[in-house]
Amino acid sequence: MEIKENMSQELMTLLRPLWHQLYGDKELPLLVDFVNELDRYKQQLAGSSLPQEWYKDVVVYSLYVDLFNEDFRGLEDKLPYLKELGVSCLWLLPILDSPMRDAGFDIRDYRRIRNDLLPEEEGQAAFVSFVDKAHEQGLRVIFDIAINHTSETHPWFQESRKSRSNPYRDYYIWRDQPDQYLDARIIFQGIEESNWKQAGNAWFFHRFFDFQPDLNYRNPRVLLDMCRNFLFWLERRVDGFRADAIPYLWKEEGTDCENLPHTHTIVKFFRQVLDYVQPNTLLLAEACQKPHEVVKYFGSGDECHAGYHFPLMPQIFKAIASEQAEPVMRTLSEEVTPAIPPAAQWFTFLRCHDELSLELVYVTEEDRKYIHDAYCRQPLWNFREGQGISARLAELMERDPRRIGLAFSIMLSLPGTPVIYYGDEFGKLNDEAYYNEQIHEVGKDDTRFLVRGRLQWEEVEKELSNPASLTAQVYSRLKNMLRFRSEAGVFGRGNLKWLPATTTQGASLNQVLAYRREWAGKSIICLHNLSGKAVTMSWSTPSIEGTDALGQEVAYDSGKKELSLPAWAYCWIND
Repeated sequence: MEIKENMSQELMTLLRPLWHQLYGDKELPLLVDFVNELDRYKQQLAGSSLPQEWYKDVVVYSLYVDLFNEDFRGLEDKLPYLKELGVSCLWLLPILDSPMRDAGFDIRDYRRIRNDLLPEEEGQAAFVSFVDKAHEQGLRVIFDIAINHTSETHPWFQESRKSRSNPYRDYYIWRDQPDQYLDARIIFQGIEESNWKQAGNAWFFHRFFDFQPDLNYRNPRVLLDMCRNFLFWLERRVDGFRADAIPYLWKEEGTDCENLPHTHTIVKFFRQVLDYVQPNTLLLAEACQKPHEVVKYFGSGDECHAGYHFPLMPQIFKAIASEQAEPVMRTLSEEVTPAIPPAAQWFTFLRCHDELSLELVYVTEEDRKYIHDAYCRQPLWNFREGQGISARLAELMERDPRRIGLAFSIMLSLPGTPVIYYGDEFGKLNDEAYYNEQIHEVGKDDTRFLVRGRLQWEEVEKELSNPASLTAQVYSRLKNMLRFRSEAGVFGRGNLKWLPATTTQGASLNQVLAYRREWAGKSIICLHNLSGKAVTMSWSTPSIEGTDALGQEVAYDSGKKELSLPAWAYCWIND
């Protein structure tokens, strides 16, 4: 076993302890060969670099390429629209080759873009061309890789099911009987009845749909091949990856098979490889867990760069429904959200391609029931037996541009990197036609299809030209906030300080969410009236003359030192 160069020797020094934790000295020559292989990738990317912590300064826009505008050529045509809106990073929902039974999270080939997303005359090269043009517009590009499982149509799985002696048999978890990992919860409760599926005279393990067999990371070849999949796309100039279903990678008997120590070892291995080949490539953890578990995926700055703050999302909805600031304030307290490494970042969101999730992993039973009762206004919106709500932001906010704007204001001004889900910038509604089409297509009653659906650009543009439309009102509010957010520079990196909100008589206004954001000598105060009634609060400084930093009119009486906020109003004030 020989390492070729000094830098490779340094990398080997970093990777070998991780390898030993997972596999002991099992097949160590595989690691040696892999480390030597990495130099080719590093040389290929020599001269390209990403700024440190760039992910703290962007606004992310999440989209399905085909549903947004047909294919990559169509998406390329819309880059000026996205730039004008004020976003600066595109999160491409699954784009890899797939039979599309789970919206592309069932991957058939990790190294091919789906043919339907590519102009026929350009083929796979169209993706690289798109990335280059996005970069020219100042837009970063990240996309999903499901690292826990594949499609059952993946060649690895097709080989594995042929015989027990097939070299790929050990890429998955096969048993003669479904008698292992029985303490693992069923994630798709109400859709799947077991984590095991029979195939011939054996059974394979799956945590999600039964057509998505889990990969077996006890096999070191799986770890190395997944690394190679990341590296393949680095050569094609992507800026990062959303690591889907990251908590479930390692399984151990007698556990719930979630957040196990060796899962973190795997993530550290991924991070070392990415840092060696292309430093500052984003690794984003999709971990539907409580914050004290998610922060573990940051490690000491040696695992993921960022992770979603899942509990904050439902608590924003609870705060608006209950007209109380406490749910948000408590969620962001150190009791619930621990400190994270300096270079790490939370990603925040209001809606996404999935349901408004109310899993008991990160909400209480009381909160789950309260939020579900407040927002699940139609039986069709129910998901996973009350554990979620399949509805677009505009539907949840009863198509009221004031409430939609309020929700966006909270998300955009709290700490973290915000994610905007495609269509929410102009109030897209649930799409029942698409839902019915997909249920027929995939054979599973998955109400998350309600929150997807195709954008009808001719209709959108017509509505945007009408200032009185819901589309135009939501769009103008959001675009205005994004413009100021990018100029201020304080929101993605700054500190957060809660401010008391009181009446002129000193009584608490619990329905007002108020805080100061500070960074690099700049300070912005954000006020949110969570209630459906106007409130008047005591306000002495800073003085406000007519409008706030967003250009909105603000009713401020300098003599009485009173500031009035209409129902569901928000304002951002230069301090």
